[in-house]
Amino acid sequence: MRLGVIADDFTGATDIAGFLVENGLSTVQLIGVPDSSLSLRTDAVVISLKSRSCLVGEAISSSIKALNWLRAAGCDQFFFKYCSTFDSTAEGNIGPVTDALLAELGEDFTVICPALPVNGRTVYRGYLFVGDVLLNESGMRHHPITPMHDANLLRLMDRQSKGQTGNIPAQTIDAGEDAVRAALATLRDSGIRYAVVDALDDRHLTVLGRAVEGMALVTGGSGLGAGIARAVTSRNGRSGDDGKAATAGAPPGGRAVILSGSCSPMTNAQVAAYAHEAPVFFLDVAACLADPDRYATTVTGWAETQNGKCAPLVSATTGPDSLKAIQQNFGAEAASAAVERFFARLAPMLKAKGFDHIIVAGGETSGTIVQSLGIDGFHIGPQIAPGVPWVRAINTPLSLALKSGNFGDERFFFKAQSFFLKGTLHD
Repeated sequence: MRLGVIADDFTGATDIAGFLVENGLSTVQLIGVPDSSLSLRTDAVVISLKSRSCLVGEAISSSIKALNWLRAAGCDQFFFKYCSTFDSTAEGNIGPVTDALLAELGEDFTVICPALPVNGRTVYRGYLFVGDVLLNESGMRHHPITPMHDANLLRLMDRQSKGQTGNIPAQTIDAGEDAVRAALATLRDSGIRYAVVDALDDRHLTVLGRAVEGMALVTGGSGLGAGIARAVTSRNGRSGDDGKAATAGAPPGGRAVILSGSCSPMTNAQVAAYAHEAPVFFLDVAACLADPDRYATTVTGWAETQNGKCAPLVSATTGPDSLKAIQQNFGAEAASAAVERFFARLAPMLKAKGFDHIIVAGGETSGTIVQSLGIDGFHIGPQIAPGVPWVRAINTPLSLALKSGNFGDERFFFKAQSFFLKGTLHD
């Protein structure tokens, strides 16, 4: 294995795994840290954790456990993967986990690179942009768990970590990998612990992927993962676009259902677009709280009766005003927990009824559903949208598409089904 990835949530893990496969590295995603060694013939392993928003101590403990498993499996480079919107409070968990991983590896320097230009996430002069606006001016400022109120990655890291942060500007990246290596060495020699690297396009990520070869630990989003994969495949004379790496995870076709728990702006747009043409069941939070088992039985019965070309969608997605009202009525944590418990009951019921292709929107929702289905890991398949591949469970005949809230365009749910329903959807 060439690369071992520690991802701080489920959709984030699937996100980077998809980019690794698209750029030529066969990849297996594991759900949590295995209890024992596994015999895996693959270029990369991604371990997905639920460490993004848990207590700092828990995040560090699970991340170190994942690192040690990957080291024992023979990986020679390690990647701490977090969201391209740097989801993290002032206390962490990105900074503390990075520090812990560096300490475990006996290292004192790494890069910070959340950029994913294909999805509008770019870094310039150390500031993180979402599309044309700064991170703190985007929808992330309203995130219910990790609201982002600063776009300056240097300040964000300095607040939550043990060292100092420097920046390598885009002009240096433009000068090529040798210039980047020299700049990294200069920062390290001056006592800087974290190098925030600018990245405005995929060309920058390719340069960075080559420049960090040999670095024990790198951190960032899936864009840097793609750059590293391109560096590995080009060095070994392989092509990243022949599709062979994605074969094992391709969806074979079957009965599909969509479960949406994200309240991000893009998922709201995706649900609205889908509702114009396909069946949607909008969840009642009060019913989720009152009797989730009975409600899940009701919703499963509804899904079974939907026999059109488009898969039925079960949605907890709602806009900012409605979300605020729900949180005021039921409490933010209570409402969120009730919806997650409901989806944890619903998914196995749907699987038992023959729904063997499940499309999920939302990182927390994806994690909950994967755990409820008892899935150990995935083979990574073809990408539906940048950062969202189809995956095939390694221990049960089930295909899934796990979408981070803001990923994909408004037609995402239709496009996901077009992989096995060719010619029947307006994709």
